[in-house]
Amino acid sequence: MNTQDTRRPIVGVVCDRFYVGEHDLHSAKHSYIDALISVAGVAPVLIPATDQLADVAPYLDAVSGLLFPGGASNVEPARYGGPARPDMLLDRDRDHVAIALMQGAASRDMPILAICRGFQELNVAFGGTLSPDIYTDGYADYHREDPREPLEARYRFKHPIALTEGGKLEALAGAGTVTVNSLHMQGVGSLASPLAVEAAAPDGLVEAIRLRRHAFAIGVQWHPETSARTDGFSRALFEAFGAACRRHAAMQSQPAYNE
Repeated sequence: MNTQDTRRPIVGVVCDRFYVGEHDLHSAKHSYIDALISVAGVAPVLIPATDQLADVAPYLDAVSGLLFPGGASNVEPARYGGPARPDMLLDRDRDHVAIALMQGAASRDMPILAICRGFQELNVAFGGTLSPDIYTDGYADYHREDPREPLEARYRFKHPIALTEGGKLEALAGAGTVTVNSLHMQGVGSLASPLAVEAAAPDGLVEAIRLRRHAFAIGVQWHPETSARTDGFSRALFEAFGAACRRHAAMQSQPAYNE
């Protein structure tokens, strides 16, 4: 294998910030890290979630792509003009960092893969709104996570989605319909005007989006990282993200990581 084959572009993964007991932590689930290393072929680094970061440009200078993972918290409604919900788990530090990174990455045409909470952040970052409770808005119950189920059962494929004809995801799937997992209470309310729909559930809920006029900026509501090793479509999505990051790295002055 030549040197070019072993170069892994550096990809930033935005952390969640939360407490475990008295300990204030920044973290990301291993399933995202594993998919990035084993399938996308990139070198992930964690980006902390803190409003102490007034400028995210140093991170954008250092990476060749960004992954925005899912999380237990929700985007603060004030970010999109929604009413406050006292019962909602928030992570304002992540909101601060993630939205700034998304907007900065878009200005550089840097690859973005946004999953679950990240998908929702992508819509908010460019002017869209969220439905804080899709079930009270009349969407189907199959999107819901059942916390009583074992973890593996919660991430099983649950419902089909229709991929937009001629879209990036349809090209990756080689089909017009795929089946995905579903574990969320929030969803897209109004779609940001710079975004296009890439997939929708049978009940009409938006399941995937992309940033128009951008080489690779895709958000998905489901969790492809949990099946990236075993499912062809999930694998294709991470492989395409990795390829986009390698192309972007080739245009940057910063070196990729050599194995």
